[in-house]
Amino acid sequence: MRIVQLYSSLSYGDAIGNDILALDSIIKAKGYESKIYAEYIDKRISPDLASDFSNYKPEKSDIILLHVGGASKLNKWIKTVNCKKIMVYHNITPPDFFKEYSPKSASYCQRGLEEVEDLKDTFDMVLAVSDFNRQNLIDMGYKCEIKVLPILIPFDDYKKEVSAEIIEKYQDDYTNIIFLGRIVPNKKHQDVIAAFNFYQKNYNPKSRLFLVGNPRDFENYGEKLREYTKKLEVENVVFTGHTKFNEILAYYKLSDLFLCQSEHEGFCVPLVEAMYFNLPILAYASSAIPSTLGGSGFLLKEKTPALTAGVMNRILTDNSLKNTILENQSERLSDFSHEKVAELFWKHMESILF
Repeated sequence: MRIVQLYSSLSYGDAIGNDILALDSIIKAKGYESKIYAEYIDKRISPDLASDFSNYKPEKSDIILLHVGGASKLNKWIKTVNCKKIMVYHNITPPDFFKEYSPKSASYCQRGLEEVEDLKDTFDMVLAVSDFNRQNLIDMGYKCEIKVLPILIPFDDYKKEVSAEIIEKYQDDYTNIIFLGRIVPNKKHQDVIAAFNFYQKNYNPKSRLFLVGNPRDFENYGEKLREYTKKLEVENVVFTGHTKFNEILAYYKLSDLFLCQSEHEGFCVPLVEAMYFNLPILAYASSAIPSTLGGSGFLLKEKTPALTAGVMNRILTDNSLKNTILENQSERLSDFSHEKVAELFWKHMESILF
């Protein structure tokens, strides 16, 4: 028996790629044979870890874990295979977020959602990375067992050396607000900027906003954000663009609060990263964000610049509130340890293995 993980595009350092590689280690540590196949494999990933999908020859005794995060020929191929099959569902962004900026991306997401819905009678079980994702599949008509399994996060990587250059550049007496994530429309960077603008002009002029993310494929959205920043005449908004990992670590270490206004997340790994770096989190309660925070952080059920800025200021000036938030986040962070997620994975797999 082999446990085989499949994915369309295995990238280096992204959340799904990290999850697949971490699951591979967990499976091998348990003594099972583990294989990874993908249509595209980042050249930085060792050939010993993953092989081209064309090399995969399914066996009836295989257990396939198909990771789904978009449209792929694998989503159709999986219906033809006669073995135990599990979907790992990472979610797909609703296409309406992308139509204005990238019709191609919107079409890709639409196809992906249609393919996922078409697969509702295909799997023996689904592992959804959040309760939000689980509910999405139920709404699509999935009847199989659906379990929640958080993404495995490479915490040891966060202990690596940070960029001294970034630390030196921004280490001053400014209050630093951070949001980390791809520069894409669903993450609503404009709402982060609007809230920061109100905060800076009404509470703390010595403040700075780090928007850490790459606008690749959505450069027009990134440019619109820059124009919006100029229109508001807000100062000290830093668009980092493509950012090296040691620079990301530096931005986290420099920051005082993590502000998320995103309207669609399937899990949102940066929330867990903010927990790790002991940053209080203020987030809009959309999509998977409440389930990832699990009662920690500070959630807003509505968002206006004035309301969000006022809460930002309260968190940053009220040490009692800030410490309570950080204590709750620390407790929630423990739920994402490799040991706990691995234990949960094997608990979910019992019905498939035996």
